[in-house]
Formats: sequence, structure tokens, C-alpha cells
Amino acid sequence: MFIGRKKELGVLEDTYKKPGFQMTVIYGRRRIGKSRLITEFLKNKKASYYVASQSSLEDNVKRWSAQVISDIIPQMAGVSFDDLESFFTFIGNQSKEEKIIIALDEIPYMAEVDKSFLSRLQVAVDTIFAKGNIYLIICGSAISFMEKEILSEKSPLFGRRTNQIFLKPFDYLDAAEFVPKYNNEEKAIVYGVTGGVAQYLTLFDDNLTLDQNLINNFFKTSGYLYEEPLNLLTQEFRSINTYNTVIEVCAGGANKVNEIADKSHISTATLSYILKGLTTIGIISKVSPMTEKENKKRTAYEMSDGMYRFWYRFIPSARAAIEMNRGEVFYNNYVKDKLHSFMGSIFEQMCRYYTLSVGLKGKLKCLVTNVGSWWGAGHDHVPTDIDVVGVDDSSRKVVLGECKFKNEVIDKEVYEALMNRRGLLDKRYEEVEYLFFSLSGYSKWIKENVDNNTLLLTIDDLYGENVTNK
Repeated sequence: MFIGRKKELGVLEDTYKKPGFQMTVIYGRRRIGKSRLITEFLKNKKASYYVASQSSLEDNVKRWSAQVISDIIPQMAGVSFDDLESFFTFIGNQSKEEKIIIALDEIPYMAEVDKSFLSRLQVAVDTIFAKGNIYLIICGSAISFMEKEILSEKSPLFGRRTNQIFLKPFDYLDAAEFVPKYNNEEKAIVYGVTGGVAQYLTLFDDNLTLDQNLINNFFKTSGYLYEEPLNLLTQEFRSINTYNTVIEVCAGGANKVNEIADKSHISTATLSYILKGLTTIGIISKVSPMTEKENKKRTAYEMSDGMYRFWYRFIPSARAAIEMNRGEVFYNNYVKDKLHSFMGSIFEQMCRYYTLSVGLKGKLKCLVTNVGSWWGAGHDHVPTDIDVVGVDDSSRKVVLGECKFKNEVIDKEVYEALMNRRGLLDKRYEEVEYLFFSLSGYSKWIKENVDNNTLLLTIDDLYGENVTNK
């Protein structure tokens, strides 16, 4: 079953319907679902799909041309080309009477092994493909390569594409469709530990308990996710030791450049390069307090990938037990009771997404067009933070929110803590509404004492958007 990606499929379908030559560039991190998106789109169309291999250009041309001929002219299956230009001419000839789609996946493999490939492809686009009815889709997982060599002004292909799709992880709502039998709390945890990455979501079988899925995937030597972070780093970077160290330090709570540099024993110059790489592939994010985006001194880094966050928090200390086939014991004794704590920051991300979604639909007291968090000194000069800050920049209004993913109701203390943070943001912004998000509901005191400027939301609201003033 194909899940989600309606917007992306819409882009591909709309582009396909346009006459003449069109080109779409699709890119995104590994396991995100690029290939699945392409193959779903190609169904019932005259199309060919080829995944480049890490071999010579000559070998790829033979394989690619054989694939195209097999897909488009099956009666000629077995025929291939040795010469790239002759192959491109053949594609052009096939497109004179009928639209065809040529999808080339993992284009970096071909472009890196032969530096002339992109220029030769550009010549074919300009002199052959542009005269035909061809829809060219090129795809790659190496994000930095795709941005620099395919999309940038320095690329031979610059100006030839019709559009591009940067495929990102599923949001928590689409991720939930992979485990429809689970309750909303379990769906949230599945989203949290997979980071919304398509390949990881397919690993979770909702005929099994959540605990059993986590054990099978993370806490067994045969588990798909047991070695996954290190495997991905090896594919992305030449030397993973320093990258691994930086991730470990960030997973341990360090979030400022100087702090990360000190704890990882890496120079700030080297660290800057590493953080850029990790940010590019989506493991780490660069963040700033809302309403203070221009203040570079307030910039911080956080683990944004849920799977990496989970893995680095629990797996390193579990390795000995897992290798001894006792991973299940470790999970039951040291992980299971910490899932709610692990989910804290991820639940905040979910609540921010929800706030932006309903805010843009006009369901809050201002039109929220941007959302994030805030941290800084409280009224008593003690460091504090606000989980959710939804901003309406045009009217200078904000909504503030507090999130709790715990097996206990939100009571007076939590309510008053948020109320005590009022007025901490930039004075140019008017606070118009207060949102509370609770896994386990609210105490009687809360329900009886909050006013009409306060929304009391549960995890069921996040999945159902049942917004009402309490």
C-alpha cells in the first residue's frame, strides 16, 4: 500500500501533463521513499526506471539502455547501447509520437565516476530531448551533491529543470497510517523512534506490540535499525569517527558550538564543517528562539532525527547485552520506562506542527504563519523555555504552548508555570492565546479555572484536530 505523498504525486502528475520536454529533480536522504514515490507515479505509463550502479559509465550506459529498451520496446529486450550519445538519440526518436518518461535514480553514481556525464546529458537535453515529448526524472540521495552539482547555477543542467522535489520525512499524521491498529500514544512513539522515515516505518508491524517491534528492530543483532546510523554515516561521509563523536555529544545534550567543540575535542573550524554536513542530511538542525531569529548569539543545534536520537540515547549502552542476545532484557529494564521521557522533545515538535496547521486554518486567535520554541532568562533570571511559540508576524500576535508527554494529568502547577512565562518574549508581540498539550488529560482544577484564552488539548486532538475552547 502506498501511503501519503499526495502533494508530491500531484507535482509529478501535473508536470507529466505538460506538452514537450519536462524535467523534475527529486532528492532527499536515504530511506526517505524517493524510489517508491517514482515507481508509484510510473504505474500505467509508458516509462522506464533505472537505478545507477557504482560502476563505470560504460557499464551504466549498457545497463541503462537495456532497461529503457526492455521497458519501452519489450520486443527488443536484450538490446543495449555502448555509446551514451547514441542512446540519447534513440530516446529522442522514441518520443516523437508518444510521451515517454525516463527516470534515472542515484544519478550521483554516474556523475561522480565520469565528470563529463552531466555536460553530455545537458547537450542531449538541449539538442535532442527538447525536441521530443520526454519527461526526464533524475533522482539522488546525496543531498549536498544534488544541491551543488544538479541544482546550483554552476551545474551544466541549471535552467533545464521544470521543478524539483526535496522529499522529507513523513509528518506524524502520515506516519500514523503505517500502524493504523495502534492507539494514538503508540502511533506517536513509532513516529518518534523512526523520525518519520518511510523505510523505518515499514518495519513496524501493528499486529505485534510496540515493545516487540522496538526489540525486533533495535535490540537484536538481526534488527534492521541496530547498525543503521553507522551504516548511513559510512555512506554519507568518508571518515565517520568525528561525525559519530559530534552526534554523541549532541545526543548527550550539548547544543552550542563552543560546548560541542569542547566535549568532542574538535576545533570550531572543523566542527562547523561537520555540523553543516549533519544538518544537510537532516540529523541535526540549527535553531534559534522564536522572535530572535536574527540574534546569532542565540543559535543552537539539536538532534532533529528521531531514529538517531533514540539510537544514540539507548543503543551504545545496550550493545553488550544485545550481542549476548539479551537485548530484550535490557529494553524491559532500561528503556521501556524511559519512552515517555524520550518522547518529550518529539512531542513538542508534533505540537508545533499541529499549532501551525490549525493556525493556518484560522482555528486559533491569530493566523499563525511560523512556529518554534523560545528559551532564555525568566523573570527571576533563571533559564527557562517555552515549548510552543506560534507567531502571526503581520499582526505581531503570538500563541504560547506547554507540552507534557507523561502518564499524569496536567495540573495547576504546570498551568501556572506557563502563565509565569508571560511577557518574556519580544514586547512587540501581543500574547493572545495559551495552548496546553497533554498525553493524559487535565485535572479538575484546570478544567474549572482556565479562561476562554486557553485551549486544553490531548493527543487525540493532535490526530483528530478537534479544537474547542474549554
